[in-house]
Amino acid sequence: MTAQTNRLVPLMRIALIASLGLVAALWFFSANARTPSAIEYFPETGHNVKGEFLEFFRGRGGLEVFGYPITEEFVEDGRLVQYFQRTRLELHPENSPEYRVQPGLLAELMDGSTSPIDPSQIPAPDDPDRRYFPETGHTVAFSFLAFFDAQGGVDIFGYPITEFFSENGRFVQYFQRARMEFYPDLPPAQRVQLADLGEIYFDFAGLDPSLRRVAPARLSGAPVSLSEPTALRVDASVASPYAAYPGKQTVYVYVTDQQRRGVENARVTIVVEYAAAPKTYALAPTEANGYTAYVFDLERSPVARNVVIRVTAAFGSIRGETQTSFVYWR
Repeated sequence: MTAQTNRLVPLMRIALIASLGLVAALWFFSANARTPSAIEYFPETGHNVKGEFLEFFRGRGGLEVFGYPITEEFVEDGRLVQYFQRTRLELHPENSPEYRVQPGLLAELMDGSTSPIDPSQIPAPDDPDRRYFPETGHTVAFSFLAFFDAQGGVDIFGYPITEFFSENGRFVQYFQRARMEFYPDLPPAQRVQLADLGEIYFDFAGLDPSLRRVAPARLSGAPVSLSEPTALRVDASVASPYAAYPGKQTVYVYVTDQQRRGVENARVTIVVEYAAAPKTYALAPTEANGYTAYVFDLERSPVARNVVIRVTAAFGSIRGETQTSFVYWR
C-alpha cells in the first residue's frame, strides 16, 4: 500500500461515518415528520380522536368527509367504534392493515336502499357521466360521481343503494356509508355535501346519550388525564357462527372501563365448553384500545351442538365476564 493510499484510508472512513450520520439524521427527522401525534382534541365537539382512527381520519378526508367526532371510541356490538358527525369509524383488527379501519354501513343499516334499476337503463361502460355498479344495481352520475371519485370512492362511501332523487326539495343519493346532497346555489366546488349520517344513525339506533358527553382535553402535548378503571365491560365475538372439525375458530375480545374506554394490559381467559371437557386458554394482554384475540384448534363435538365460550377479563382486582358461542356444523 502506497503512502498516498495510507493517507486516503482515514479520510474515506471519516467521510463514510459522516455520510452514515447524515443518513441517520435524515431518516430520524423524516420518520418523525411522518408520524402522527397519538391523540387530537376537537374543542368544537369536545372529543378526542386517537390511534388508528386518527390516522385514518387524517389520511382519508378529515373534516370534509367525516365531520367532527361526536363520541370517544367505545365498544358497540363487540367492535371498537367512534362516531363522527357524518360516519361511524370501525376497527376490524382481523383484516389486512389497509382495511383495519372502515366507515360503517350506516345508510344500509337504516334500510335506505331502493330496487335496482331496470337493465334497459344501465349506461354504456364508457359513459363519462354515469357509472353502473352491478354490486347493488345502481348508478352514480354527474356531480355526485365526481365527488365520489375525488373523495375515496367505494372504500369511503360504499356502493350506491339508490339512484339520485328529490327528498324534501333537494337532490340526494344514498350510499351504503353516506348520503350525498346537492346544493345548486353554492359554488361548484361546494355543491355536493355529505349529510350528518353519524348524528342521524346515533339517534336512530337509540344509543346512550351519555356517550356524547364532553371528554377531557389533551392540552400542550400532555396526556389526557382520565380516572383509573373502576369497572370492566367485556365484549366478545367469534369469527364464524358455524364451525366444523377439524378446523379453527377465532374469538375476538374487547375490554373497556366504566366510561367505555379501552383498557390496556387486561388479562383475558376463555373457557370453551366442549361436550367432552372444557378447554381453557389464556389470551395475550389487551392492546391500548382494549382488544385481544385468540385462534384455537377445534375439538371433536356433536353436530348441531352449541358451544359456549366463557370470557373473563381482569385488571388489578377488577373483573368482568361475558360469553359468546358457535355451532358445530357439517
